Amino acid sequence: MGAVYKETFTKPLPSGAEVFVRKGRRFARWKDAKGRSRTAAMTKDGQPRISVEAKTFTAKYRDGSGQVQRVATGCRDEQAARAILADLEKRAVRIKAGVLTTAEAGVADHRAAPLAEHFAAYDAHRAAKGLNATRIKNTTARLNRLATNCGFTKLGDMNGAALERWLSARAAESMSAGNRNEFRQELIGFANWCIRTGRLLVNPFALVAKADAKGDQRRKRRAMTEAELIKLLDVARRRPLLDAQMIRRGNRKGEAVAKVRAEVVERLERLGRERALIYKTLVLTGLRSGELASLTVGQLHLDGPHPFAELFAADEKNRQGSSIPLRVDLADDLRQWLAERVAALQEARSEAQSVPFDSRAGRRDQSQRDESGEREGQLCLPMTGVSQLPGDAPLFNVPSGLVRILDRDLTLAKIAKRDERGRTIDVHALRHSFATLLSKGGVAPRTAQAAMRHSTIDLTMTTYTDPKLLDIHGALDVLPALPLGAKPTTDRTTAKATGTYDQRGNPLVPTLVLKPVQASISLPIAVQTERNGPTQTDRRGLDATRELVNRNGPLTSTVNGPRPVERKGIEPSTSALRTQRSPN
Repeated sequence: MGAVYKETFTKPLPSGAEVFVRKGRRFARWKDAKGRSRTAAMTKDGQPRISVEAKTFTAKYRDGSGQVQRVATGCRDEQAARAILADLEKRAVRIKAGVLTTAEAGVADHRAAPLAEHFAAYDAHRAAKGLNATRIKNTTARLNRLATNCGFTKLGDMNGAALERWLSARAAESMSAGNRNEFRQELIGFANWCIRTGRLLVNPFALVAKADAKGDQRRKRRAMTEAELIKLLDVARRRPLLDAQMIRRGNRKGEAVAKVRAEVVERLERLGRERALIYKTLVLTGLRSGELASLTVGQLHLDGPHPFAELFAADEKNRQGSSIPLRVDLADDLRQWLAERVAALQEARSEAQSVPFDSRAGRRDQSQRDESGEREGQLCLPMTGVSQLPGDAPLFNVPSGLVRILDRDLTLAKIAKRDERGRTIDVHALRHSFATLLSKGGVAPRTAQAAMRHSTIDLTMTTYTDPKLLDIHGALDVLPALPLGAKPTTDRTTAKATGTYDQRGNPLVPTLVLKPVQASISLPIAVQTERNGPTQTDRRGLDATRELVNRNGPLTSTVNGPRPVERKGIEPSTSALRTQRSPN
């Protein structure tokens, strides 16, 4: 039989407590925060601690395997606690009898726990897998929003009907199908994890339908043409200096005639080359902006016959790691870019050593130099040697506001951000341009899929390839010409080319002419052939030209005639058999 009782625990002696002795035991008396007098017995080990009884009951019983278990009921009323104890004992009996499995009993225990505890365990699991902290944060935010809006407080409260109602309400508020699918997928992933960890037996959201994201695309990207890309790279290289030369106020506002110091001109030109090279690298490699920002100098391999960049698994979207091939001209540009950075570092180092230290001006000049280096992202890199950059130095300083920078470059280049079909250009559209240019250049779809690092070829060919830029009109030229009103050709010269007649004009296929016959046993066929002379008819039944005569003799009974066959048994013999019937 089980029992219910209140647990006792110890806590430090409250401040200002009065200690007294009653019947040989020490007690403490104090007033709580509400001004009420409280009394509690002190521990016997001599420590200044008091023994306090819990306010709720705990159930003690033996489970189905015979182990003693203590479960907090959370009930202040003893009768309510005994009701919970009775349920626990009934479940133990069912497990012992084999009616209920241990896994099902464990699921029942998890169903009563608050959902926040399961979310915390799920976050710890994803962090242990090495997932990105931002991704974990976004997942937790979506799960908490769904739990609040759908009324999920415990694991047992989760059901698919509540999620469907929430998704329908969001669709009425014009939330995109892709965004709704992300919320749905987060709950499905959490429920699958609960099944693997023994918290659920089935996924309550497995039957929730997925929205049609293709039919409700809010952000449609388009690929850029080759001419547009050339203009974009040119503008990106020149715009930092043009902005500095632009007059901001007065009658000459908007004119690029402002004077700029020589050292500032050099820095801005270097910044323009970096931005243009960022765009070019994104277009010619298909890297995502976050992946490009993670690349360091040590991940480049530019000296071999096939240059490539090594992308670490932790920085890739699918967490697999890849080797990104680099075209020869891009590898040359990157090599030149690194050489410029080394030269800039050497120049900054020599200037720092040549400037005498001054307690007022010198220190200020040095701090200004350091601040400009931080803004540039390349002048403050630590040096391991005079002629090379450290391996952990970033390849590019990819700004967080690259989308806004791209918008300004598009405006100056007079490239429409949105086309007539509502598709836009952003940083990720450069990856679409990479896929489209591969298909336009005749690259096999499977090769393009590998270059894009996609899991399915449909994603490469459907989502990332822009059919508007493909030469579909030129592809139609491979179809045959079909003129209307053309008459069929019966000329012998033309027929030779088609294989109907041989080189001497004789037909390769004999013309069969049926002649009326009296007998019904066989139908002799007369074959008319054109030889060097007039047309002759072979009365034997079948004939061909001398060139087509079978040297081994004809095999048909029409030519050779029937052979005598020994009659055996009831069934009559046939003249079509070449061999005599065996006597056995």
